Amino acid sequence: MRINGTLINYYFHCKRQCYLHGNRLNLEDNSEQVKIGKAIHEERAENSTNSEIAIENICLDKLTKEYLVEVKKSDADPESAKWQLLYYLSVLKKKGILRKGKLEFVEKNKKDKSIIYLELTDEVEKQLFDYIQEIEALIAEEKPPECIHKNTCKKCAYYEYCYI
Repeated sequence: MRINGTLINYYFHCKRQCYLHGNRLNLEDNSEQVKIGKAIHEERAENSTNSEIAIENICLDKLTKEYLVEVKKSDADPESAKWQLLYYLSVLKKKGILRKGKLEFVEKNKKDKSIIYLELTDEVEKQLFDYIQEIEALIAEEKPPECIHKNTCKKCAYYEYCYI
């Protein structure tokens, strides 16, 4: 499977989830959290131009003259969302499209700011390349990593696979 933004996000959120999704075990169609996230994206897309743009194997939420905007339901896991957006910026850069990143959270849970601004520097790009190699190695493993046993597991689309 080609690396995409979802795999990048899952790698930071849960390596087991990344492995399962990367090996084409998709349980997201049954997840209420995923359905809510999709509804938020659809609602924002209706009221906006330059939204939901597909390039290769990624789908961008919104592209403006200055920013690539990624919209997330909540700020519960900003690190995962940050690297997903940085990956998208990298894909755009390879196509000659240079933008800054803007991460918007619809539901603010943990942070004071509901928007995070990012830039793809050479250092960040190198770290991203290393993460992509780690993800490819993870997906190639014979068995998935162990469950992480966190409170966030209860809301995960893969909860039943891991615990029931």
